[in-house]
Amino acid sequence: MSGLSKASLQRVVTALEGLYPLKYANHTWDNTGLLVDSSNENSTSTMANIMLTIDLTESVADEAIANNINIIVAYHPFLFRKFNKITPDNNSQHRSLIKLIQNNISVYSPHTAVDAAIGGVNDWLAKGITNEGITTEVIEKDATNDNIGMGRIVTLANPLSLMDIVNNIKKSLGIEYLQLITPNKDTLIKKIALCAGSGSGVFDNIKDNESIDLYYTGELSHHEQLAYLTNNKSVILCGHSNTERGYLKVMKELLSSKIDGTVIISEKDSSPFITV
Repeated sequence: MSGLSKASLQRVVTALEGLYPLKYANHTWDNTGLLVDSSNENSTSTMANIMLTIDLTESVADEAIANNINIIVAYHPFLFRKFNKITPDNNSQHRSLIKLIQNNISVYSPHTAVDAAIGGVNDWLAKGITNEGITTEVIEKDATNDNIGMGRIVTLANPLSLMDIVNNIKKSLGIEYLQLITPNKDTLIKKIALCAGSGSGVFDNIKDNESIDLYYTGELSHHEQLAYLTNNKSVILCGHSNTERGYLKVMKELLSSKIDGTVIISEKDSSPFITV
């Protein structure tokens, strides 16, 4: 497939940054933005064919090539750790990088910009807890806007049983199983701290941990899990990417309304874990 024109790629980048401004990303460690630019300034191709994925694995790269995709929006940064040489024979990421460039496919990664944004993945997680009234507060607030930032504290208008929340989360994430840590399965939940992906660093910034009944995230270390249990807190762990993947449907709808082209969600993208 011929490369997308530079002007057309820039229009997609502008749309993505309008939805998820990169200034809200955590630049101390994250790698966001246009990571692979395979556009062509001499190209007349203006139709953006976009694929959304959480992880840009080699199977997702092959899927993009088969579907004539010219832009991949990979939530997790495709290029994260620095490397000094490209060795495709023994590195699947390097093989994918070569394939993408050879097939004129650009790659954009928004990651923590999506976490922080209003209407981003953490707000989506909050809505999946219950259909009843909730209020939310950002844990790590952006300096310019208290409604933007990392993590959310969700306060329920009416307490819910822990198991009702478990079932609501399973339904909202489209998963059959999750991990539950609790001193009492019959407890009522009023206040929840949540963070997509790996939440421990964000949870460390909560000023009033005593009022939190439940911590909801993708993954925590073993000793972090024990610490919450020792303090009589409940924890729901759903798998890192399981707390993010369902949001791609929201991203597809938002992005489709802003660009001239097509947006699809990868069918090859999935959690690396299976329950056996």
